[in-house]
Amino acid sequence: MQLYSFFRSGTSHRLRIALNLKGLAPDYIPVDLRVDEQAENPYKAINPQGLVPALTMDDGRTLIQSTAIIEWLEECYPQPALLPKDPEARAHVRALASIVGCDVHPINNRRILQYLRKNFSGDDTAIDAWCGHWITAGFDAIETLLAKDRNRQGFCFGDAPSIADVYLIPQIESARRFNVDMTQWPLICAVEKACSALPAFAKAEPMAQPDA
Repeated sequence: MQLYSFFRSGTSHRLRIALNLKGLAPDYIPVDLRVDEQAENPYKAINPQGLVPALTMDDGRTLIQSTAIIEWLEECYPQPALLPKDPEARAHVRALASIVGCDVHPINNRRILQYLRKNFSGDDTAIDAWCGHWITAGFDAIETLLAKDRNRQGFCFGDAPSIADVYLIPQIESARRFNVDMTQWPLICAVEKACSALPAFAKAEPMAQPDA
């Protein structure tokens, strides 16, 4: 497999974590978002949407959208499982992941921020305030849900990483990049500490990538 990735992309980061947890090591092919390489050929021939990540197979198949790829990984490489077996628990873990994947990250990603800078004259202070507002709303909800789960053991759910952790950790990295004070969410910080002790998460960190 080949992974098309940008070191600082949150969606690429979450997919790298999932691949590492599954014990998979695709060839890393950097796509430099800083010079809009993702919006040009030959990358757009791989992913017509012009976004990272993408995962290609040696037979020419291509998967796009991190959520779809992570679900595919769970179906094709079921061990170790990133979703619990119980349907209600699965829904809970998916909901935690979706707070980041659907409600926080999409409105804070690079193309949105570029639009705010270009069309609304957003400076660095305004961009930090924008990102901080939506990250805080999402993290407040996650912190509350973590506090309610009395059976949690270190991670977002249970005693092992799930897709909730896979989504959360890159968003924490992004929060710090936009100067969000993480100390207001001690449970989220504790989850980060548990995850950072695992090689799968450490290897996926942005500054550990060849294009950093």
